[in-house]
Amino acid sequence: MSTRPRVLVAGLGNIFFGDDAFGVEVAKRLAERSVPEGMRVADFGIRGIHLAYELLGEPYEMTVLADATARGGAPGTLYVIDPELDGDGVPAAAPAVMDAHGMSPDQVFAWLRKLGGRPGRVLIVGCEPAQIDEGIGLSAPVASAVEEAVRLILDLTERECHRAKGGPS
Repeated sequence: MSTRPRVLVAGLGNIFFGDDAFGVEVAKRLAERSVPEGMRVADFGIRGIHLAYELLGEPYEMTVLADATARGGAPGTLYVIDPELDGDGVPAAAPAVMDAHGMSPDQVFAWLRKLGGRPGRVLIVGCEPAQIDEGIGLSAPVASAVEEAVRLILDLTERECHRAKGGPS
């Protein structure tokens, strides 16, 4: 039996709003590769409640969310975000609001907490969008960042798994 930590990589976003589909495309690309043992890659799209139930039902030591993240950088810029934790060591969360058309990551964590779950370590790999207007397809700078995001996620999860086993970070 493996002692490698279980990792969930969750692609988030709406494919009908341009660059908002970044996380979905990252999950698609990762799913086409051979991923490390213990890693589950899934496209959750706008189904945040399904992500909350996935985290509730499975013991993941680490969750990586891939999502479009507007932070003011140049389009295609990648960010690794270590979310702020509350006093219980859980990502700070908004109120638990159910929305059939999507839930932001903080709402997912609020819903998870309301259901009695804990997500383990959470990292967000975000990409600065160029446009999130109606339309299908990523802009050129965001499409160019997808493969780099895949490599970044694989590297981050490998380092975190190594650290969890007691190795240097």
